[in-house]
Amino acid sequence: MEATSDLFPATYEASRSRFRAALAPLRLRWPEARLGFHRLQGGEDLTIDWIEARPTASTDRLLLFTTGEHGIEGYTGSAVLQLVLSTYLPTLDPTRTGLFLVHAINPWGMKHRRRTNAENVDLNRNFLSPGSLFDASGNPSYAKLHPLLNPTGPVRSFTRGRMSFSARLLREAARLGPARFRESALIGQYRFPQGIYYGGDRLQEEARALTALLEAQLPLYERMLHLDVHTGYGPPRSMMVVTSALEARASQDLERVFAYPSVVKATSTEFYRIQGDMIDYVYALARERRAGRPFFAASFEYGTLGESLGAMLRSLHIMVLENQLYHFGAASSALGDRIRREFDALFAPKDPAWRAQALESARGAVKGILTAEGYL
Repeated sequence: MEATSDLFPATYEASRSRFRAALAPLRLRWPEARLGFHRLQGGEDLTIDWIEARPTASTDRLLLFTTGEHGIEGYTGSAVLQLVLSTYLPTLDPTRTGLFLVHAINPWGMKHRRRTNAENVDLNRNFLSPGSLFDASGNPSYAKLHPLLNPTGPVRSFTRGRMSFSARLLREAARLGPARFRESALIGQYRFPQGIYYGGDRLQEEARALTALLEAQLPLYERMLHLDVHTGYGPPRSMMVVTSALEARASQDLERVFAYPSVVKATSTEFYRIQGDMIDYVYALARERRAGRPFFAASFEYGTLGESLGAMLRSLHIMVLENQLYHFGAASSALGDRIRREFDALFAPKDPAWRAQALESARGAVKGILTAEGYL
């Protein structure tokens, strides 16, 4: 068994190399397994990689696993995928179960340790349903928050800036009400290209590539399970299984059948609502392409700083500073380095205890879901 520290890669390139090397051992049980990739436009060597392994007898079930939609979060996603490869795939039946494993939906963000892609687009606000508009006039409350959430000019201070930011944020939360404020800030916006939670003005290259892959897989199998990995939101050192508002079963029922204590839906009452969410998109696509055949999808959301008011203020401030740093720089290199360290701690923690707990949570959730959905 690999040590916890070995499961978390240091770089995008190391993670990609390890993923590609997984093809050979998989072929011992899925002889027709193959590696595919989509190379992103631009000068860098950046690819969305996948392994497709068709069952050797009948297409009863598909396990789809995706990572790195929010680039920097792909480091934890890579670790969890490696855990699944070593612990659970050897227990699956290759005659009836297919695999589709995707490494780094957002390779630019993973390499550069940002959540967004190279166009500052949050890909989990970009998966709008066919026919939907990237409406710049939507989410009008965000426009009022824009000067606070997206300051211009170099970052001048960390501590003093946080005190001022927190005071202004609390005033805005009081004005809008806590629930409306949270949704306005997080749901996504399509008006400010340099702002946080920007969903883009068109479907991004990464989203187009993944959509094409999904559309090819959805009709092939009788039963389909999609698991995805995210970090940064939720109780500290705790993992939530977050599914779509389109999932028919109640969260409490899913907790029972999965034997996992924290399952929520991406709604304003249980988690928070997201416009352009990938899991919602896949649910809608499955309804259209699978004609009622069994389907379940969820994200693993690993909390870091927590859900208290102080943690929320700190998390949002780090998001704002990192975005400001990327677009406008900082007054000193030391200040820039501090912001990057804080951003890493929010979305790619190096704390050994956090990492160990993340993997332990993954073991419980993956085993419970695979069992309940008939894969084990």
